[in-house]
Amino acid sequence: MTPRGRNALLTVEEMARADQLAIRSGILGADLMEAAGLAVTRHIMHRYDQGKTLVLCGPGNNGGDGFVIARHLKEAGWDVELALLGARENLSGDAAIMAAKWQGAILPLKARDIKVGDHGLVVDAIFGAGLCRPIEGPLVGLIDEINSLDGRVVAVDVPSGVDGNSGQIRGAAFRADSTVTFFRKKPGHLLYPGKEYCGDLVVVDIGIAERILKDIDPKIHRNDPEIWLDRFPVAIADGHKYSRGYAAVISGGAASGGAARLAAGAALRIGAGLVSITCPHEAVPAHAAQLTAVMIKPFAGDGDIDGLLADGRLNYWCVGPGCGVTGQTKSHVLKILAADRHCVIDADGLTVFSQKPDVLFKAIKKSDHMPVLTPHGGEFSRLFPDLMGYDKLASARQAAVRAGAVIIYKGPDTVITSPDGRVVINDTAPPTLATAGSGDVLAGVCLGLMAQGMPAFEAACAAVWIHGAAATAFGYGLISEDIEGQIPEVLRYISERHFFCGNL
Repeated sequence: MTPRGRNALLTVEEMARADQLAIRSGILGADLMEAAGLAVTRHIMHRYDQGKTLVLCGPGNNGGDGFVIARHLKEAGWDVELALLGARENLSGDAAIMAAKWQGAILPLKARDIKVGDHGLVVDAIFGAGLCRPIEGPLVGLIDEINSLDGRVVAVDVPSGVDGNSGQIRGAAFRADSTVTFFRKKPGHLLYPGKEYCGDLVVVDIGIAERILKDIDPKIHRNDPEIWLDRFPVAIADGHKYSRGYAAVISGGAASGGAARLAAGAALRIGAGLVSITCPHEAVPAHAAQLTAVMIKPFAGDGDIDGLLADGRLNYWCVGPGCGVTGQTKSHVLKILAADRHCVIDADGLTVFSQKPDVLFKAIKKSDHMPVLTPHGGEFSRLFPDLMGYDKLASARQAAVRAGAVIIYKGPDTVITSPDGRVVINDTAPPTLATAGSGDVLAGVCLGLMAQGMPAFEAACAAVWIHGAAATAFGYGLISEDIEGQIPEVLRYISERHFFCGNL
């Protein structure tokens, strides 16, 4: 199995296709359902104390899984009650087969008929990923009541009410203590608020062959070193500083240079051979007082960077951190793109185009090199206001195509997208990263990786993962200046995986 296969995320539609391909290969659908229900049962018996359990079943295959779970729990001696949404005679296919094997009573799934407070555990097998419309009516009240109790919820596949593709809540949703899904995770398991509603996520094997992924060819993956490790820069014995790339970070004035220093330090720490800060003359003393290995190159005259762009070695640029929302910042971005330089555009370098984002997008599409844009939610809304009504995954995908750039749509569920349709979701960033300046460090890490020859999309994915891993390594009390210091430990870990993969 390829690294990308191990980290593939399947949409609801792709998972349905995986089921069909497995059935076409000779596995009975009923056997897949039996395996799924048995896997959830084993999870329950391993994790939870035996007690009175309520299994809520829906009218489709998710409900069929619920009948299997109820049967196996009852056979193991658990006190089980089962409630069904709809009539038993309306079940069809494999769900009807599993319902016929259930020997206990079937209660109607109505809030007034179920004493949920009497149960220590609730199994949600109502809709899973099969939900096709928002949950409405009395079922909302039942979900709210169960969520308000101390009893625990185990969700089958996806908590009912959570969109498996987007993580959005459709009307109402169960807040699960744990969720058991099958074969591969779905995007909705990693995207907020769905991730929060899933609780602890467990992926189980139900007999679907790995080779089926080749036929599906998924485009969405979970961020992990294995998907970009083969493009990660490796220092070579006969290399020198220029072979490892020369990067420049544009700074604002004397009072706002901290952001640029954070980006420049991160670019150098991640391995760029040389890094310079370019800045107004009045900012030189402030930078000089705090920088050693990072060089300082003042602008010519009133901020002209043409002379610096004439240096062919300065081929990688970061513009935006602490630059100010000014005409000069806009000019710098456009000149860098017109000069066909690789670049990371962050912070003020994005906001400065909020009134006319098409000016930025047209300049990007004329450039020979695809830049990386790093918006947080507010910056994204200013560049792509019409996309804010979509879910995060769909918005990021459309933004990448419109801008002609790699997009790092930041957040607790950072989404990295490319115009060619590739998508990576990062789910490992700790909440401590919500601190001033952490985005500047991320921009610098991305810049440093690109300067060493890593393609823009892979560099963006690697930068996001390293950024989160460094913050996790530091732990509580993190401020943005701490992130850079943890990068060597993260690189050591990556180096070990590089060696294991045979790249050293």
